[in-house]
Amino acid sequence: MFTGIIESLGTVHAVDAHGTNKTFWIASNLSNELKVDQSLSHNGVCLTVEETKEGSHRVTAIEETLRKTNLGQWHTGDRINLERCLVMNGRLDGHIVQGHADTTATCLRRKQLEGSWEFQFEFPGKFSHLVIEKGSISLNGISLTIFNVKKSKFDIAIIPYTFEHTNIQSVKAGDKVNLEFDMIGKYVARLTR
Repeated sequence: MFTGIIESLGTVHAVDAHGTNKTFWIASNLSNELKVDQSLSHNGVCLTVEETKEGSHRVTAIEETLRKTNLGQWHTGDRINLERCLVMNGRLDGHIVQGHADTTATCLRRKQLEGSWEFQFEFPGKFSHLVIEKGSISLNGISLTIFNVKKSKFDIAIIPYTFEHTNIQSVKAGDKVNLEFDMIGKYVARLTR
């Protein structure tokens, strides 16, 4: 379980395909602190640390994960948002994030304002019942508030700190990002259907 408050940026330094899986080596300032079998959010996707060495860690994404996320598009040099699991004796600064991406969204627009940025994203309409005005969403693992919500679109506003410390800075029109809808909202939607 995570909060959507990104701790660090990692860099993909190797990608290997093994059957329908892809293995990634990620270099980060967290990698030396990680242990094998530890869960770590990578762009909002919970992956198990399989090995650590020399400031890097190895994780594998299976076919299901590659199909539902943007991990299949990762290349050497890509920057990845990283977050360790929530410690249950601390503050919940973002919102409850499982690390189980529901789908991807496509960036339609990026607009720089005076001191902030606004982005618009489009997502599959079958998930429209899971988004609400001023609701929470995990976008590439970042806990964000959405606004201007339409059937299959929403906007986000980014403050300078988030822009500088996450990979949202590299997202441009046409790019795909991972989405995880609010867990509580998903349970409520299921109960009312």
